[in-house]
Amino acid sequence: MNSMKIFSGNSNLALAQDICSYFDFQLGKASVTKFSDGEINLEIKENVRGMDIFIIQSTCMPVNDHLMELLVMIDAFKRASAERITATIPYYGYARQDRKVAPRAPISAKLVADLLTSAGADRILTMDLHAGQIQGFFNIPVDNLYASPIMIKHLADKYKDNDLVIVSPDAGGVERARAFAKRLGASLAIIDKRRLRPNEAEIMNIIGEIENKNALILDDMVDTAGTLVQAAEAVHQREAKSVSACCTHAVLSGPAVERINDSCLEELIVSNTIPLNNATKQSPKITMLSIAELFAEAIKRIHKNDSVSSLFI
Repeated sequence: MNSMKIFSGNSNLALAQDICSYFDFQLGKASVTKFSDGEINLEIKENVRGMDIFIIQSTCMPVNDHLMELLVMIDAFKRASAERITATIPYYGYARQDRKVAPRAPISAKLVADLLTSAGADRILTMDLHAGQIQGFFNIPVDNLYASPIMIKHLADKYKDNDLVIVSPDAGGVERARAFAKRLGASLAIIDKRRLRPNEAEIMNIIGEIENKNALILDDMVDTAGTLVQAAEAVHQREAKSVSACCTHAVLSGPAVERINDSCLEELIVSNTIPLNNATKQSPKITMLSIAELFAEAIKRIHKNDSVSSLFI
C-alpha cells in the first residue's frame, strides 16, 4: 500500500487534527467551502494519486450539509486517482432510520449507505452504529468500532468501590449494558419504556436493584435528552445513591443541554465523535472523552492491512 493521507470536512476538524497528531503529520490540505447558493465547493490542494486516503467526517448537525460534504469529497478523491478511500464517519447520521417503523416510511440508513458506495468509498470506518445491522447495508467492508474501551477505563477509575449498577434505558440496549456491567463487575438494571412518538418516551418500570447504588444510564446517543432525563428521574426515585449517564454520540439538539443541567444527573460522559458546542462545553455536568487514539490505531491497522478485531470489545 502506498503512503497514507488524512483529510477532513468541516464537521469534526478538531478530532481529525488529534488523529493526525497521533501519526505526527499534518492534516491533508483541502478546502471545503460553499458557493453563494449553498452548493458545496471542494479544492484538494495536494497530489493524492495512488494514495490511501482517510476522510474524517461526522454526519452531525447540520446533517445534510455534512453528508453532502462527505459525498463530494469521496467523489473528488476518486476522480483524483486515490488508490483507496476510507470514509471515516465517527457518527453515522440517519442510523436511527434502519427499518420501516410505519407504512410507507423510508429506510434512510440504507439510502445513505448506497450514496456513500456510489460516490466511490472503498471502505467505511465508524463507531457505535445505532443498529449493528447497518453494516449489512453496504457491499464494501465496514469496521464498526466501539467507544467502550475509552469509557470503561474512565468508569473503572471513577467507581473503584464497585457499588455500581449499569442501567439500560430500553430493551434494545441490554446487550450493550450487559457488556459494560461484565467488564466493570457491576449489576444490571433495565428501564421498561413505551415510546409515544419520536423524541418522546414514557417511563414504565425498572427491572433490577437500584436502591443505594451508583446508577449509570448507558446509551449509544443522546439527542434531545428527554428520554435520558426521564430515565434519570425514575432511577432517582428508586433511591439510587447517585445517577450519572454515559453515551458515545452527544447529538444534544434542541433543549438537551438545558434539560441535562436542570436534571438530577450528576454527570453525562460523552465522546467527541460529535464536536461539542460552546453551551455543551460550558455545562458543569458534561464530561468529554477523546476517541482520537482509538480511531488512529484503527486507521494505522487498516493502512497496514493488519487485523482490527482486537479493537472490538
